[in-house]
Amino acid sequence: MFVTTTFTIDGYRITQYCGLVRGLIVRAPTIAQGIMGGLKNIIGGHIGAYTEMCEQARQQAFDLLVEHARQVGANAIIGMRYDASDVGGKGAATEVLCYGTAVVVEPLAGSPPPPR
Repeated sequence: MFVTTTFTIDGYRITQYCGLVRGLIVRAPTIAQGIMGGLKNIIGGHIGAYTEMCEQARQQAFDLLVEHARQVGANAIIGMRYDASDVGGKGAATEVLCYGTAVVVEPLAGSPPPPR
């Protein structure tokens, strides 16, 4: 499946708009991540455990986005974006939303078929 942040895909034309699709995940740090994150907040520095948690949340939201697009019959997603927000205050949890427009595309002459 094509997923792009742009609103066109070179070599393909959009034949159908299937609507808005999204993937949403809420992740909370483990107790250990919370303790390490609190210490790093005091002394400063990169919080690797939080970075890993956020990367996993983004990937899970992306996977849910693609699954939603397949459910509505799309073979591509255009205008894909991420959004994130704090849920519950004080870093209790992070909500990650991945969204875009699901479309059906077909190749123009000389272009390969879209990926599955």
